[in-house]
Amino acid sequence: MNITERFLSYVKFDTQSNEEAEGCPSTLKQLVFAEYLKNELVSEGLTEVEMDEHGYIYATLPANIDADVPVVGFIAHMDTSPDCSGADIKPRIVSNYDGKDIVLSEGIVSSTEKFPELLNHIGEDIIVTDGHTLLGADDKAGIAEIVQAMVYLKEHPEVKHGKVRVAFNPDEEIGMGAHLFDVERFGCKFAYTIDGSEVGELEFENFNAASAKIHINGCSVHPGYAKGKMINAGRVATELVQMLPQDETPETTEGYEGFFHLTSIQGGCEQADLSFIIRDHNRAKFERRKERIQELVAVINAKYGDGVAQLNMNDQYYNMREKVEPMMYIIDIAKQAMQEAGVTPRVQAIRGGTDGAQLSFKGLPCPNIFAGGINFHGPYEFCPIQSMEKAMMTVVNICKLVAE
Repeated sequence: MNITERFLSYVKFDTQSNEEAEGCPSTLKQLVFAEYLKNELVSEGLTEVEMDEHGYIYATLPANIDADVPVVGFIAHMDTSPDCSGADIKPRIVSNYDGKDIVLSEGIVSSTEKFPELLNHIGEDIIVTDGHTLLGADDKAGIAEIVQAMVYLKEHPEVKHGKVRVAFNPDEEIGMGAHLFDVERFGCKFAYTIDGSEVGELEFENFNAASAKIHINGCSVHPGYAKGKMINAGRVATELVQMLPQDETPETTEGYEGFFHLTSIQGGCEQADLSFIIRDHNRAKFERRKERIQELVAVINAKYGDGVAQLNMNDQYYNMREKVEPMMYIIDIAKQAMQEAGVTPRVQAIRGGTDGAQLSFKGLPCPNIFAGGINFHGPYEFCPIQSMEKAMMTVVNICKLVAE
C-alpha cells in the first residue's frame, strides 16, 4: 500500500470530535478508526501495539542498531474538526494540476483567486473534496505519513535507526488530545507531531489558548408590557459581543496578533449562550484577554443584575516555546531532515494549537512538522500527494539523524 492509498483508506472513517460531549473520546466513532489503526500497525510488523480504553494508540518500531541512542516519537491525531462534516467524504485526485480553478461539484468551485495557495502546487497531484465535507488531511495525512515512514524503515534496513515510538490520539480538534496521553508509557526523550500544513512548516511556538462560555439569563415578558421588566437575553448577548475589540478577531489578525473568536451564539429572549476561544502567543497579553472577558461579564451584570451573565472559562494549552528552547537541537534535526528530503524549512509560529503544546508541558518536548494539507476544517481543504511523500521522508530522515 502506498501513502496515497493509505490516506484514502483513512478518510473513509468519520472521526469528527464533539466539543459539547463529556468523556474521552468525545465521539465513539473515533474508536472505530482507532481499532482499524491498531490492527494495521500489527499487520505492518510494529511491536508493543497497544490501545487504551480512550482510543490512544502506542506502538514501537524496534531499533536496527545496538548503539544507545535517544528514543524518538511521532504523534498524530485521529479526529477531524467539528467545524465541518467529516462523514461520507468523497475525495478525488486532480492529477498534474494545471493551475486553474477546480470544480469540486456543480456550483462549488475552489478558485485560485480565493485560494491562491493552489498555485504553489501546479504540476502536482492534488487530493480534493467534493465540496460538501472537509477532506481530513488534518490529521489523517499525518497518520498516513508516520505509518508509511515506519513501513519504509522496515523495508529499508540499510537506513539505521534507534527505537522509534508512534502514537495516535483522539480529540485534538477540541483541545483535549493530550490530556490523557501517557507520556511515561510513550517513553521518549522528545517527539514530533506531524500536524502542520504547507510543506516546510516547522513550528515550536503556538498560541496560549482558553475557552469561554457565557450563559445569559433573560427575563421574558409580553413585549406589549415589557418596559422595565424584560431582559432580552439574545440582545444582551449581542451587546456583549459588540463590546469586544472589533479589530481583534481571526479575520482581522495575523502573525503574532492574538484574538477573541466567537465560535457560536444561540438563544432567544429567555436564555442565550455564547462560546468564545481566546488566543495569544504572548502569555501576559493572553492573561489580559481573559481579564477582559471577565470585565465584560461584570459590566453586563452591573447593568442588568447579578447573575444575568454567567461565565465558565478554562485554559486549554500554552505556548510550547519555553519548553522546546532548552533542547533546540531537536529543531536542528528537523531542519536537516527536511533539507535531506528536498524541503526548505520554514520556522514559524502556529496560529492555533497542537497536541505538542500540551505534551511539552507534560515533559515531552514536541515541535510540530508539516503534514501537507491546506485549507483545513472546511470543504475547500486539499492535500498534494507530493507533500505527503516529503513529510514521510522527513520522518524517515529524523529517525536516521537521531541515530547518527
